[in-house]
Amino acid sequence: MRIPKRPPDTQKLFKELLDQPERMLTVLQSSNMVTQSGKYDHWDKLRYHKPPDGISLEEWWMAIKMARSTTAKTVPLVDTQSNHFMFGTPDPVPEHLHHIDQDAAGRIETVDEQITNPAMRERYIYDSLVAEAITSSQLEGAFTTRRVAKEMLRTKRRPIDHSETMIRNNYVAMKHVCQLKDKPLTEAMLLELHAILTDGTLDDPSASGRFRRSDERITVSDIYNEIYHTPPDADELPQRLAAMLDFANEKTPKYFLHPVVRSIILHFWLAYDHPFVDGNGRCARTLFYWSMLRQGYWLCEFLSISQIIKKAPSKYETAFLYTETDENDLTYFILYHLNVIRRSINELHEHVSRKTQAMRQTQKMMRAAGTLNHRQLVLLTHALRHPDAEYSMRSHQVSHNVTYQTARMDLYNLVKRGLLTQQAIGRTFYFYPAKNLERRIRELQ
Repeated sequence: MRIPKRPPDTQKLFKELLDQPERMLTVLQSSNMVTQSGKYDHWDKLRYHKPPDGISLEEWWMAIKMARSTTAKTVPLVDTQSNHFMFGTPDPVPEHLHHIDQDAAGRIETVDEQITNPAMRERYIYDSLVAEAITSSQLEGAFTTRRVAKEMLRTKRRPIDHSETMIRNNYVAMKHVCQLKDKPLTEAMLLELHAILTDGTLDDPSASGRFRRSDERITVSDIYNEIYHTPPDADELPQRLAAMLDFANEKTPKYFLHPVVRSIILHFWLAYDHPFVDGNGRCARTLFYWSMLRQGYWLCEFLSISQIIKKAPSKYETAFLYTETDENDLTYFILYHLNVIRRSINELHEHVSRKTQAMRQTQKMMRAAGTLNHRQLVLLTHALRHPDAEYSMRSHQVSHNVTYQTARMDLYNLVKRGLLTQQAIGRTFYFYPAKNLERRIRELQ
């Protein structure tokens, strides 16, 4: 990761061209555009493109910046020099927002039945919470396999190392946020969320659930100690956090701000202020979910943005750096995040489609069985794809949010039918897919 090339001083160039009105007119007429070829390019990329005939690269950049400023709006967030952050709404921002409004906050009927079916809802929520908990933690350095992490969460066993603890904490925090979606954000809520996310993961346990102090100097840097971001002084945090809470609770600004854009800026805001010694990234992403759910984007309960971010983490970091190195222009981060949300929604629907197809196939195979419930069908569908899977009454109970007795009846019924085998390890019974499971299912017919 490298720091992007900072843009030239357009104000200085503008003052120079004021004495050359004909030249100024040529520049403005040649390049009155907000984007370059449909892309909202930073100077770091634009400098490799050929400018329009008759003007220099620097003049081209100045014209683009002037065009962008005509529709830009400021937000209450300020940098360490008290300069406001701002954003624009170039294409394809309106298009992204339109589709997100339709797909994530639209009518129930427009979404796949598998998500809205009460019998399956808890399963999909659980899957999404697990996925977000794992990948959000991995973005912050957690190192464990997806299979081991899912097994820990499903069986509710205690984490055995730092990575597993981070993932467990993220899972608990995401569940907590879903319960707080109807409440306004408060300082106490923010501290509680941080305490959940960092429990047992900090070098200094006392830093969990509190803001950083003035004697705790922190920076955002890479493994080579190159500094990317220096947060505001801790002495400024009370005032800055009060402004952030007003923004999160829709008290500011006075103009209409699209709810999704508000949630994205809130994500950036907490990451920029870095109010905690550690855990700021996880807290910022969790806060984004709270904001989206609070503002009616109910489908976000099923999404995992961190899964998309993890595929190209450098793009996530670059979106922050583009904003900071180009006069606090949040448009870069907003465009990046809108694309992440759209991709996350698409992946959800593809995931549901695959699950639905597998479910229908299994249901067709088990048509003669008749008495299997949807939880058993889900388990057998999973077992067909993972013949080495291990289940327990506790994991089945957690996955489907049912009582222990219901989970027990589900599993022993499948053992009775010869579809699962059981084995006692200590005082716990574990269940495994029967050998030749697909043949056994066909034989039920």
